[in-house]
Amino acid sequence: MVVLVFGNVVMRYAFNSGITLSEELSRWLFVWMTFMGAIVALKERGHLGTDMLVGKLGPGGKKFCLALSYALMLYICWLLFSGAYQQTLINWDSTSAVMEVSMAWIYAPGVVFAVLGGLILLTELWRLLSGQMRDEDLVMIQESEESPHGADKA
Repeated sequence: MVVLVFGNVVMRYAFNSGITLSEELSRWLFVWMTFMGAIVALKERGHLGTDMLVGKLGPGGKKFCLALSYALMLYICWLLFSGAYQQTLINWDSTSAVMEVSMAWIYAPGVVFAVLGGLILLTELWRLLSGQMRDEDLVMIQESEESPHGADKA
């Protein structure tokens, strides 16, 4: 993808032309990479967040907040699935201008993410409700590796 985009930029500015396929293909690959990366981040609990409120709660409060967040995320996955699935069906017979591939492929990553993300969330919710989750796993965020306000500088 980097080669496609970089090559197209060089061609456009240096030779006043471009690779016709690269713009459309790179856009499609970017959409797919974004959704697949979100699945990996969800599985590895890699999304950034803040635990200012949840960190002050006891184990029961943390479990409640985590269950609530899983329920909300499952609802969002359902909304994403239903919308992306409808768009996939609507655009099934439409083809892209350059690659002449079904436009359903641009909406399919939303369906894939919603299904896989929903399965990950259901698995994690089951672990939470069945007591298989450790106390340190109750806060579902990844801390930033950077220190706030340059605290590392001496």
